[in-house]
Amino acid sequence: MTDRAHRPRTLLVTGGAGFIGANFVLQVVADGLTVVNLDKLTYAGNLDTLASLADHPGHVFVQGDIGDRALVERLLAEHHPDAIVNFAAESHVDRSIDGPAAFVETNVVGTLGLLECARDYWRSLQGEARETFRLLHVSTDEVYGSLGDEGKFTEQTAYAPNSPYSASKAASDHLVRAFHHTYGLPVLTTNCSNNYGPYQFPEKLIPLVIQKALADEPLPVYGDGMNIRDWLFVGDHCSAIRRVLESGRVGETYNVGGNAERTNITVVKTICALLDARRPLADGRPRESLITYVKDRPGHDRRYAIDASKLERELGWKPSQTFESGIAQTVDWYLANQPWVQRVLDGSYRMERLGS
Repeated sequence: MTDRAHRPRTLLVTGGAGFIGANFVLQVVADGLTVVNLDKLTYAGNLDTLASLADHPGHVFVQGDIGDRALVERLLAEHHPDAIVNFAAESHVDRSIDGPAAFVETNVVGTLGLLECARDYWRSLQGEARETFRLLHVSTDEVYGSLGDEGKFTEQTAYAPNSPYSASKAASDHLVRAFHHTYGLPVLTTNCSNNYGPYQFPEKLIPLVIQKALADEPLPVYGDGMNIRDWLFVGDHCSAIRRVLESGRVGETYNVGGNAERTNITVVKTICALLDARRPLADGRPRESLITYVKDRPGHDRRYAIDASKLERELGWKPSQTFESGIAQTVDWYLANQPWVQRVLDGSYRMERLGS
């Protein structure tokens, strides 16, 4: 059983200029929803991604921090959203190793501020508006820690975060749960596997490898390359979030996965083959020759895998893309959008692997 399906009309989306958030905003605005988009515009948030919505009446962009309670209170009072979708987070494991404080500030303290504002706003609503309001918190499978060779993460898997990033996300998940059980705030949480697709900042594995391979540069692979991730195409993730927002059971967590476990080295070699076919190197060398193994990062989880059967069973969602179809679309998107890549790489990030 699910809660009665409802379709929100106006959303407050936090972190909506980041990779997953911007893909979500583009998807829902195209479907006729109104979005108030609050984003701090850190290095990974980029308005270039939302350029097509610059003059769109269904998209209101506000630069600001989820920890700015006065700002969040004003946006809620002014725009009367039917739901809040929280993407706002510092999200890169390597950066969390180098500087964990920023992750606690945004992912824990910022989420707390957002929850308190949401609670007070929800309490002020009346009738159906109060009944149908939702706060959906977008989280990660990394809160569950690392798997062995067998098994998958389920919604009942105990939390065991191993990096400052995943620890901060675990803390935010616990706060969301606590606000539901303590105050009755109607929350939903999604924990997703590794996303990939258009508009991803080139510090993450897939866009990093694409850019370096195009430039005929060494392709850094951590350790032995056998770490396994469950890859989820970002468009599928966004459709899952929408399904949970509309029909998920209040207070529940839903895992979102792509049913696409691959080792890191397999991902890298797949990208090399796709680029060799589309844009061969001048001397005809295979791009696999650029692969360079580098020292593993501290606390590098060996394997993640998501069991998303609850989401399929209760809400009828499953991914539309295989890894093969999704990675081909992704490579083609980056080849067609190199000007976007060059604009987001403004000099603050040099495409190195961090946190070593």
